[in-house]
Amino acid sequence: MTSGLWELVLKGIWVTVQLLVFSAALAAAVSFVVGIARTHRLWIVRFLAGFYTEVFRGTSALIMIFWVFFVLPPAFGWQLVPMWAGTLALGLTYGAYGSEIVRGALNSVDPAQREGGIALSFTPWQRLRLILLPQAVPEMIPPFSNLLIELLKGTALVSVMGMGDLAFSGNLVRLALQESAEIYTYILLIYFVIAFLLTRVMRGLEKKLKAGLGRVPEGGGKKLPVPRPETTAVGAEAAGGR
Repeated sequence: MTSGLWELVLKGIWVTVQLLVFSAALAAAVSFVVGIARTHRLWIVRFLAGFYTEVFRGTSALIMIFWVFFVLPPAFGWQLVPMWAGTLALGLTYGAYGSEIVRGALNSVDPAQREGGIALSFTPWQRLRLILLPQAVPEMIPPFSNLLIELLKGTALVSVMGMGDLAFSGNLVRLALQESAEIYTYILLIYFVIAFLLTRVMRGLEKKLKAGLGRVPEGGGKKLPVPRPETTAVGAEAAGGR
């Protein structure tokens, strides 16, 4: 490929990365707000959060992009640029999936932890911030990592709006060179490299969070040594009494 075509591909990579960052930030915010709302004590809050989740999980991300870009603007008299239309559609859609991850992780915390917070007279916000989230967030990282990879692949859908992302730029290069196999192989490899880097980052984050709780992620890290009974104060006292 010529330098001009490679420049087009690089611009496409940059647009894809920008879209991924913006939509992932929106999806994360939606995930936590809706996921926490689904564990709320008021039924109306749980109902509204559940309704949102079911609507966005049950609709196509591609059709949602069409709806946000072509249907929503005329109704309000303004037009979204493709970047923000894609961010809004993808963020809201994948945020609905992420909300189930948050809800499941919060519900997996030992009920005794909640009862301990109540016994200490913590407010619901304090129990959430100091007890539930620190234990639940590390468990969210692996499924969030998978969701982030799915979001990366979902960014290719914005090419239907004529947005110059990696998929759109790759198709332009293919048309210019009339070479499908080579160009699409390059595009596949680029998506794989980005996904691999994201996986490594999320894995490192998981290890760091679990280390903060004194836990070691499965399949990695050093195990903490188990003290022998005679090396502990209770064990030494018992040994001395024999």
